[in-house]
Amino acid sequence: MDTPENEAHAFHWLMDMLESVEVGLVVLDLDYRVEVWNGFMESHSAMTGSSIHGKVLFDVFPDIPKNWLTRKVEAVAMLNTRTFTSWEQRPYLFRFRNTRPITGTQAFMFQNLTISPLAGSDGSVQKICLMVYDVTDIATSRLALEKANAQLEKLSMTDRLTGLMNRGTWENLIDAEFERNRRYGNSVTLVMFDIDHFKPVNDTNGHLAGDEVIKFTANVLMENLRQSDYAGRYGGEEFGIILPETDAPGALTICERIRQAIANSTVNTSGADIRYTVSIGIAPLTDNPENYMQWLQQADEALYAAKKNGRNKVVVHEQAP
Repeated sequence: MDTPENEAHAFHWLMDMLESVEVGLVVLDLDYRVEVWNGFMESHSAMTGSSIHGKVLFDVFPDIPKNWLTRKVEAVAMLNTRTFTSWEQRPYLFRFRNTRPITGTQAFMFQNLTISPLAGSDGSVQKICLMVYDVTDIATSRLALEKANAQLEKLSMTDRLTGLMNRGTWENLIDAEFERNRRYGNSVTLVMFDIDHFKPVNDTNGHLAGDEVIKFTANVLMENLRQSDYAGRYGGEEFGIILPETDAPGALTICERIRQAIANSTVNTSGADIRYTVSIGIAPLTDNPENYMQWLQQADEALYAAKKNGRNKVVVHEQAP
């Protein structure tokens, strides 16, 4: 049989558990005045339960999203059913500093939140309980994994030396632009170019100097292209560009600017100051190619013509002999 003494002990144990549990417990009345503020909340807010008791939550924490929380609480009170919000939907309700040394890279504690109705003896909802879970470790691990996966995906699409698209990724875009042209008839031009006499650069100055020349070429390329253009390293000293919404004269203007910028520059390497040129082939897409590989072949033919005619030139495919 429960005696008043037993009930007092049970109440004491319950309150001791609420104070020590590693979950934030906040009980609010329907006017959002704080009635319970357990040890977890005291520890992370630096506010004691007695100092916050009876105060309106939004007055004490003005950065809490008031409209969002009141909508959630009103729905819980009306339906008399709990609701749950994860850190992925909203990173946190209370802006608590992250104090975990292992996950110290995150500035604030990530939180899951349960909002539960507390009914009185007549069955009506009279108070609301907020349960705040610290999920910083889980969230940090998830975010780190997503970041790593994104980096791996980028690496799989990118040439490591230049940061340009690698051959496979770039060729997929050629195919996509070819199909888009066939569907919508938009202008698009393909460009292939490579560095003139690159082998002597490597043989005379070493592969590190050759890498510097390749990186310099990629930088000049990106500085002279538009945001809508796609550049890739096709292999070795050969590069490619897709110029959407661009006809032959427009492509010629862009490519001449690139050719001149490279011809007028000097690459300062540890071994020597290197000057070099590039040869460029342009192939505006016409009705003739049956697939993107034939279109790519046209750009290669124009590039070959530029080299055959003395290098340091830009040749349009329709003008190639």
